[in-house]
This record gives sequence, C-alpha cells and structure tokens, in this order.
Amino acid sequence: MKTRLSPIIAGTMNWGVWDKNLSTEEMAHLIHICIENNITTFDHADIYGGYTTEQQFGKAFSESSISRDKMQLISKCGIQAVADNRATTLKHYDYSKKHIIWSVENSLKNLKTDYLDVLLLHRPSPLMVADEIAEAIEKLKSEGKIIDFGLSNFTTLQSELIRSKTEIRYNQIQFSATHFEAMLDGRLDYMQLNNITPMCWNPLGIVFREDIDQTRRLKKLLVQLVEKYGVGSDTILLAWILKHPSHIHPVAGTVNIARIQSLMKAVELPLDNLDWFAIWTESMGNKVP
Repeated sequence: MKTRLSPIIAGTMNWGVWDKNLSTEEMAHLIHICIENNITTFDHADIYGGYTTEQQFGKAFSESSISRDKMQLISKCGIQAVADNRATTLKHYDYSKKHIIWSVENSLKNLKTDYLDVLLLHRPSPLMVADEIAEAIEKLKSEGKIIDFGLSNFTTLQSELIRSKTEIRYNQIQFSATHFEAMLDGRLDYMQLNNITPMCWNPLGIVFREDIDQTRRLKKLLVQLVEKYGVGSDTILLAWILKHPSHIHPVAGTVNIARIQSLMKAVELPLDNLDWFAIWTESMGNKVP
C-alpha cells in the first residue's frame, strides 16, 4: 500500500541556512503550523543547507512533542556537492549501493527518525547502475529504513530503466503554470500509466519572480480569477496543478504562516475547466492547438 502523503507538501529547502535560517524554536513552531493545517508531509534532501538542514529539522522535531506517525518524511540522496562538512572536491552524483545506504542512514540520524516514508534519488546520473540501485533499495526496505521509493527530475526513459529493476512510486519534477512541459512530453502520462505519483517543486513557477511577457499575461488574468474565486493568486496556481488527473502533489516552500494556513484552500477550489485552459493559454501566449 502506497504511503499516504498530504495533498500539498511542505518543502524545507529554504528553512535552514540557504535562506530563512530558522531557529530550532521557529522550526518546531512551523512544523506544528503545517500539521495543524493538514500539511503533514515534509520534503527534504540531504544536500539542503549544505548538508545541515536535515539535522536542524531533526532537532526541532525532537523538541516539538509531535508523534512520528502524525507526519511523513521524504528525503533525497545522490548529489555529492562541495561543502564544509564533506570531503567532496567536485560536484558529482553517487548512486552506488554503499552511498545510497549510507545516505539514508545518515538522514535517519539527522532527522531523528527510524524510517523515511519516501526516499528519492535526487537527480539522474549517466553512471547510475539500475541493478545496484535496486539492491540498495530492497535492502533498505527489508530493514524498514524506507517505506516507499521514487525519483526526482528523472525523464520517462530514465524512470523506465530504474522501474525495470525495482518499484517506483513517486517522481518529483518541475511543474507549474509557467513550466508545464511534463504534461506535453509524456512524463505525466507515463506516471499515470505506471501508478507513479508526481510531486512538483517550484509550483508557483516564475509568476512572482520574473517580469516578462508570460508573467504579465498571467498576472492580468489572475486579477480576474482572484475576484471570481475569492482566494489568492498562489491558491489559484496550486489549484491549476491539482486539477491535473495525474494527482500531482505540489511542494510548497513558503515559511509565511498566513500562506501556509491558506495553502489547503487549493485542494477544495473548484477551478472551472475554462479557467484552467485560460491559465495555460496565457502562459503559452497563444491558443491551444
């Protein structure tokens, strides 16, 4: 039975030194806020914060008095980056059996947990050996150290290669109203065919980050939709993702409490089909084919 994740996932990449640099108390409070608002799944990667954010989260979790069965923890491994606490001299990928197992055991120690609900391979490597990856995953599953396994940023053929050796339940990809290629290049179709649940990072895309023709068109439309639906632009953009039949789980990285409290409104928002197509049309800058 597949791990049940919250419809929207809390992304922790910016919780630590890479951005917000939250204290232990602030992080524990944020975990509570997320869970109180039915966002119970937390997305990590060993690399976040230069290999420090997992440990900070683990400390906050251990002091939060939250029961482990109230949350789901995702982590990723495989990127070997140059960092103060690593001996790496050149950024590369490592998907050897030894490294995958070591990475998971290190994440468990840092997160103060006995198991990961989901382990993802962070980015595909030209040198990855599917049989070796499968051996590591089966060992970790048999020992109860991971429940489910998936990928991150893998193409359809790369996914098929790994799936030929071991079961894949998830693939975390870039997807948003401004980055919608995955619904055109076959990735989301492939996931539906093979019971792989998509997650997506950067679900708001570049709408609020860049001032270009694409984002200007979208913002103009969003003004109308905000008035129509009575929710914020970010909620509408998340609802656009959630309407896709592949059942995508957006990974939201906000630490703003008011925004966290409004995120789940997107799950219940009955976005009209024509409004969904209007958002896509404005993003493309032309009518659908």
